[in-house]
This record gives sequence, structure tokens and C-alpha cells, in this order.
Amino acid sequence: MASSRRLRALITNDDGIDSPGLWALAAGARDAGFDVVVAAPHVDASGVGASVQSVREGSRTRLHARELSALPGVPAYAVEGHPAFIVHAAGRGWLEPVPDVVLSGINLGANLGHSVLHSGTVGAALAASLHGWRGLAVSLDTPLQPPERPHWQTALAVLPDVLDVLLASADGTVLSLNVPDRPTAEVGELREARLATFGAVQVRVDLRSGDDGEALHSRVAELSTPPEPGTDQALLAAGHPTLTRLQSVSELSGALDEAAPARRAG
Repeated sequence: MASSRRLRALITNDDGIDSPGLWALAAGARDAGFDVVVAAPHVDASGVGASVQSVREGSRTRLHARELSALPGVPAYAVEGHPAFIVHAAGRGWLEPVPDVVLSGINLGANLGHSVLHSGTVGAALAASLHGWRGLAVSLDTPLQPPERPHWQTALAVLPDVLDVLLASADGTVLSLNVPDRPTAEVGELREARLATFGAVQVRVDLRSGDDGEALHSRVAELSTPPEPGTDQALLAAGHPTLTRLQSVSELSGALDEAAPARRAG
């Protein structure tokens, strides 16, 4: 990308403006030479996917300027909206100049397999591609009960090489990076990975009845079956940071062609 100006990076997440992972990613982008602006949900918005929902008062969505002590001089905003809403707002008139890249994370917990569909972290990166921007989702493989001190620095150690890959890719490229929650010295080489069938965790939903009526009760559990070799889940479990290129929404032709034999038989 030939330009005399610094590239601008919008840093967002789905864990919310007060997440140390967000601050770490913003610091990593700043140290990599980006002109950084931080805008993240005002509260946790995990699991919202690419939702563009916001808390609206008529046509208004409130945002709140923040001073992040870890990032002096970096403009930061808490937005009463989901991550993808923040990205779309940046491309629809809010931010000037618009971002060149969207970096989303660092998420507490890996985003693996086809269940990335549900991730607000990944949803923000995919939303970036709709504007022709490059997007990167960064996730740290912490357990369901996160540790007191996640290894943010391990993710930041991998970040420069991944940013080189991202910037060398075509406009609209979306990458998902998952990093083991281990000390940097205990992490293997970066590996490209295909998506697992689902992911590392699964939600079980049960219908229960009580005095106040019926309700759906959800619980999350880690999968006990061994991961399929070569997938993001398997490589991450083996200690490798994994990188997967994701494709946003697109169309497939031939729907009527494939249905034609059945239609003729009917």
C-alpha cells in the first residue's frame, strides 16, 4: 500500500473497553507504527457475531471518550453498540480518515472452528472486509475460567509477523489468529490451519420448568473428543499459534441447477 502517511488501525473487541487484552493489542499496533484509535463496546458483547445492534435513542447511539492510562495520547471511545456496529460506523461517516485495518481482540478465549460465526471478535474483522479493509481477529487460548494473568505478551510476540502477512494480502482480507496462553518461550512456530468442524467448546441448552414458567438454561463445556489433525483446534492444543484466512459472506451459483433433477422427477 503506497502512501506517505501512517496506516490507521481501528482497535476493537467484544470483551469491552476495559479489557486488558484490548489495551495490549492497541499498544502492539502502536509499536508496529500504526496510527491507532480505540473504539470498543461499553460492556461485554461476547458472542454477538457480526450483529450491528446498538443501544439507540431514536437515531442516536451514545459513545463516551475515554482516557486509557496504558495508552496515553491514543484516542479511545466506549461505544454503546456491538463490535461490528462500531466498524460500520467508522466506515459510514464517523471516523475521518477511515481505518486501513481493523484489529479485533485480544479475546479472552480461543475462537476456533466454524463456531467463529458466533464470535463478536471475528465479526468485527469480517465487517471490516465489507468496507474493503483488512481485518485481523486475535484470540488467546485461555480456559473457560480465565487465569489471573493471561499471557498477552505471547500474542504480541506473534503479532508483527502476522501484520506483515495481513498487509501483504489483498484488500478485504480477514485473518484469525489464535495464540496459546503460554510463555513465549514455550510456544511453537506459527502454523496456517483449517477450521475444525465446530470448536473447542460447545453450549448445551436444556428446557426446564419452574414456578415462574419454562426457561432455556445454557451451560458451556469443553469438548472431550480429540481434535481432528491439522485443524486450528489440534495445532493450538499442540502449542502452535494458528492463522486462518476467513471468507466473508459470498454467493454460490447453481442452486436451481442442483435442484433441477428433483424438480423434473416431481
